[in-house]
Amino acid sequence: MPGEPAPNERPVPMIAGRLVYLRPAERDDLPLFVRWLSDARTSQFLALRSPLSLALEEHWFDDMLEHHGRDRWFFVICLLEDDRPIGSLDLHALDLLSGNAGIGIVIGDPADTGHGYGSDALAALVDFGFGELRLERLWLDVYDFNERGRHVYERAGFVLEATLRRGVYRGGRYADVHRMGILREEWSTRRAGDGAPAG
Repeated sequence: MPGEPAPNERPVPMIAGRLVYLRPAERDDLPLFVRWLSDARTSQFLALRSPLSLALEEHWFDDMLEHHGRDRWFFVICLLEDDRPIGSLDLHALDLLSGNAGIGIVIGDPADTGHGYGSDALAALVDFGFGELRLERLWLDVYDFNERGRHVYERAGFVLEATLRRGVYRGGRYADVHRMGILREEWSTRRAGDGAPAG
């Protein structure tokens, strides 16, 4: 029938950027998550205190399925060129009454950082949050020693809203936690500047 995809035609991702697309997590992804989150180079920027086991990730996965699409959205970041999963990101603490949600993002393998994948994935998620979920504000936290992450968020339009002084203990010292946020109108202005339609 006209308009139907060819049998071997690759589906068009619903949430995508220029380099990556976002898909739901599958149980088969869990060993990869455990490998990523057990790497100190990755976990130092996250709220993790110890390595994760597959059993713990399975428990997390079951809980995530209960909440996905209600008060949380969790996605795997995959490369458009070959479908390889490179990280994950989510919207959490979803408050539909006030139109707020937090963002968490992980690029699993340090070798995949510095290529623009995280920035592209973040932009796709922000577009989803404002364009599809009609949220008003998105926020995230970044530790003071994660300068690369903060620069990525600033380039995406996030601004510093508050600093939780000595808000986290990491690597034998206390570190400040910076709360950054972006508003729907700021996103709309950026989208209009890029020539893309705002939601």
